[in-house]
Amino acid sequence: MTYIAEHIEKMPRSGIRKFFDVANEIEGVISLGVGEPDFETPWAVKERGIYTLEKKRTVYTSNAGLMELREEISKYLNKKIGVKYSPKDEVLVTVGASEGIDVALRAVINPGEEVMVAEPSYVSYKPCIIMAGGVPVVIETKAENNFRLTPQELLEKITPKTKALILPYPNNPTGAIMEKSDLADIEKVLKYRDIVVISDEIYSELTYSEEPHVSIASFESMRDKTVVLNGFSKAYAMTGWRLGYAAGPKDIIDAMTKIHQYIIMCAPTVSQYAGVEALKSCDEAVAKIRKEYNGRRRVMRKGFLDMGLDCFEALGAFYLFPCIKSAGLSSDEFAERLLFEEKVAVVPGTAFGESGEGFIRCSYAYSIGEIKTALKRIEKFINKLKD
Repeated sequence: MTYIAEHIEKMPRSGIRKFFDVANEIEGVISLGVGEPDFETPWAVKERGIYTLEKKRTVYTSNAGLMELREEISKYLNKKIGVKYSPKDEVLVTVGASEGIDVALRAVINPGEEVMVAEPSYVSYKPCIIMAGGVPVVIETKAENNFRLTPQELLEKITPKTKALILPYPNNPTGAIMEKSDLADIEKVLKYRDIVVISDEIYSELTYSEEPHVSIASFESMRDKTVVLNGFSKAYAMTGWRLGYAAGPKDIIDAMTKIHQYIIMCAPTVSQYAGVEALKSCDEAVAKIRKEYNGRRRVMRKGFLDMGLDCFEALGAFYLFPCIKSAGLSSDEFAERLLFEEKVAVVPGTAFGESGEGFIRCSYAYSIGEIKTALKRIEKFINKLKD
């Protein structure tokens, strides 16, 4: 007899956390694995949080979030992606972008409907689809396309049961981006189809191409069937503040807010006030963080290329996704042996879907010194495999 729901019992644990539970027990490990900024939250944001506590602003906010914060989010999205959202009923403040994924799916999916997911991608998407009663349909993106979703790949997976597409760009784990021309091709496929797009743009501030980040919601035909998810964790180094948001058409945001009010009530009040400050005064801090990441990105990619590993030029987030097929090991074997033999922790590509086989995810949200030391150890491991 088991008291656990069958679909939960069958759900695997996160491939990232499972691996790093082991890594944390080994002394002297250099980790390139966790997707967490190594920068401090900007002082202006911390100060606003402290001030909020001193003023005893620790009660619930409205379910949808502080109106002041929703107004700032609306201004930010209009400035950054060129889409206007009403702060009153088209913006919802969530507990991180992770909650946004969950409630967006629960708001739009009926049991048995299909949700397409471009993979490799973030580990939460498929479990959240299953918990919402949906059926995940994987679209395997390819290294030869720089892991961008192509219209042909999308068309092949659309069926009469298709309800939604999760569009995860800039991408975790690959670092891939979708430029405006890429999104224009996707828009042509979706324009006349009743398919909701859940666009996870949590890394939108961390892109390194000449073209700024573009959202599929900025296309006129997609604005009213796209839910844009974003948050403060990555760009503002506010992971522990647990603050995100969703923006989209009123009917979907209303449904999401209904779920949110029953399971969460509201996002943390102190974090919401801090979020207002982040959007108002931290553009310069974000630019500085972006520049530092870009420098680390170049150093890490050059290191992989110099040791003979193929590594496409990822232009987003803070990850690289080098190909380790030449090593003659599976992704899991490579990551496990690298951990125990050279004390470097990376994430097997398979943690992000079967299409991640033959790759590893390496984060450059670490100091240049740590990155260079890790690269030397990885090169030593690669050379040992050749002997």
